[in-house]
Amino acid sequence: MPMIDPGRRPAAHRGVAACSHEGVPSWSVVVPAKRLAVAKTRLRPLTSAFGNGHDALVLALLADTVAAATACPVVGEVVVVTDDPAAAELVRELGARTVADEPDAGLNAALEHGASVAREPAVAALSSDLPALRPTELAAALTAAGGHPRAFVADAQGTGTTLLTAVGVPLDPRFGHGSADSHRSGGAVPLTGHWPGLLRDVDTEADLRAAVALGAGPRTAALVGRLLPARP
Repeated sequence: MPMIDPGRRPAAHRGVAACSHEGVPSWSVVVPAKRLAVAKTRLRPLTSAFGNGHDALVLALLADTVAAATACPVVGEVVVVTDDPAAAELVRELGARTVADEPDAGLNAALEHGASVAREPAVAALSSDLPALRPTELAAALTAAGGHPRAFVADAQGTGTTLLTAVGVPLDPRFGHGSADSHRSGGAVPLTGHWPGLLRDVDTEADLRAAVALGAGPRTAALVGRLLPARP
């Protein structure tokens, strides 16, 4: 399984070399994107003093995540499920396909809808707030997942889920509080590896600082200078 030395990773997604994964299924990666008005509310204390800074940060997190996924060598397509016009326009420019959130019944229903229109034989649900994700990390995780009907990667805290995969079976997403345990109890195999950017989703200021320390993508990195006060 390919590993990444975090000390040698670049500060942005551009220039990351693709790797070859012969015999690995091609993946459809489904990314949910909430309407900006209701997305990432726990980050509003950080962004409230910067006008449209909150929307800009949510879009930057999404863009850096989608950019990493579209650059992943084992990903055949990225499907973003969203009803937000700004999010849809942004990810289409990055090469993703968009579908409306027709169920409009929460995260898991949106992911099931995205999986239902997937064009590739293997489907993965990916969190939309992984600004430090690298294409090679995602490729390594998906390569490991290809050996199981269903698998998942827990977040840095070990309680949530950043990646859920299915090969030849329904995705059966169970995101929400304690989703790692929910996915495990539902039969998904937990995967572990040296994938720091894949584990680091962003819900709080502390999460954002941790992602920046790993090396956030270019859009998130461009914002953090004015959003995050320097620490002494």
